Amino acid sequence: MKRPSMIIVFLTLLFAFTAAGRAQMQMPKPGPEHKKLDYFVGTWATDGDMKPGPMGPGGKFTGTSHDEWMDGGFFMVIHSNMKMPMGTGTGLAVMGYNADQKKYTYHEFNSMGEAEAATGTVDGDTWAWTDENMMNGNVVHGRYTMKILSPTSYTFKYEVSQDGNWITVMDGKTTKTK
Repeated sequence: MKRPSMIIVFLTLLFAFTAAGRAQMQMPKPGPEHKKLDYFVGTWATDGDMKPGPMGPGGKFTGTSHDEWMDGGFFMVIHSNMKMPMGTGTGLAVMGYNADQKKYTYHEFNSMGEAEAATGTVDGDTWAWTDENMMNGNVVHGRYTMKILSPTSYTFKYEVSQDGNWITVMDGKTTKTK
């Protein structure tokens, strides 16, 4: 008779401690850094110029993207379409914030077989993203700078370097559509 009552006491205590532990644990909430990404929510249209060079023949390009929060508010999902001198393409990207590194994160995969990863910072109205890629067997450093002009537009410039000399490979303007 004592054994069943000890088991009941043990299970009751176990349940009580488990319930108390769950009551103290709360779902994480996005921080103020995540809220800065709210700027990008919506549908955007891009017009730009590619310079002839390591990324292709150069010329005008256009694109659209639809940016929305993933459930939870920690990551933004971006679906994009682009029309460039080399042809058309689509992309899927995820943007968020890494609190341990104190940097924004960006991971993109596109229909041209490319996988991009970048980290970024924001200072006032300027976002600065950096990445590293292999091009023709060489490491190429990239930096993508966005200058916020208004709640519905920003300019951008993408530059690359192999040796510390930065070359602009594309620039343009992106505008939020209705």
